[in-house]
Amino acid sequence: MSIFTKEMKEFFQTNGYVLIKNAVPKSYCDRLVQVIWDFMGKSPDDPEGWYTPAKGMDTFWEGQAAGMLPLYNHQAMWDIRQHPNVYEAFSELIGEKKLRVSLDRVSMKPPKRADHPGLSANFIHWDEDTTDLQFPLEQPRPLQGVVYLADTAANQGGFQCVPSIYRNMEEYLKAQPEGRDPRQPDLTGYEVEPIPGEAGDLLIWDVMLAHGSGDNLSDKPRFAQYVLMFPEDKLTQEETEMYIESVRNHQGRAGNQVDPRYWEKNDHDGPVQLTPLGRKLLGVDPW
Repeated sequence: MSIFTKEMKEFFQTNGYVLIKNAVPKSYCDRLVQVIWDFMGKSPDDPEGWYTPAKGMDTFWEGQAAGMLPLYNHQAMWDIRQHPNVYEAFSELIGEKKLRVSLDRVSMKPPKRADHPGLSANFIHWDEDTTDLQFPLEQPRPLQGVVYLADTAANQGGFQCVPSIYRNMEEYLKAQPEGRDPRQPDLTGYEVEPIPGEAGDLLIWDVMLAHGSGDNLSDKPRFAQYVLMFPEDKLTQEETEMYIESVRNHQGRAGNQVDPRYWEKNDHDGPVQLTPLGRKLLGVDPW
């Protein structure tokens, strides 16, 4: 059974994103939110603690754009990555069955405060360089995704985007001056739209959609897990082996910040439990 209705696919093609309701069970999301609190050593009942680093991670907060946490391979994250609905959604939009999954992080963005501006960064960007785009754009294009781990209001610092630029990308780029930033669009005259969602919702977007996360102007943190899937031929065998080793050792991706406490590894009694689908998405088993 298809994840998408005809109307949802048309909306995606027109606006560059689509929101799949209830893609992941709320219980999965609740569990990962608790893992995030435990990882941070913080409590939802102590808002002041949301703005201080965990013990042993004094450089943890500042420098983490938009509240991104170096948490990569916890079982709770893999339970979401390997959920059939998440896979089916990406598979349908990409038009490919043989996919791999990225090892992206989670986000805990507390409400905006003047003394911690980096924790609620508001920015709009493209995921790929727009310097030499050829129209019509090649199909299918890479996709990104984010799972809402908790209900997220429009003012809570979640996903935001500019569909009006996406709908007229060729005309927009022709009107831009030489020397423009190929990663950050000029938003003059364009509306940035926040996309609220509920725990368990999955939002997938085209890399050519100008997007970002907004200021958290609420009194609650924003929780999210980023998930990206792509055709298996996009990874070399060496990269696949690095992914597998990272999961086996409960570590982050090479080149990314690693928790000096090794909390993630110490929180496990054994290896990550992968389903048959998860083993294929990681590259342990062939499709």
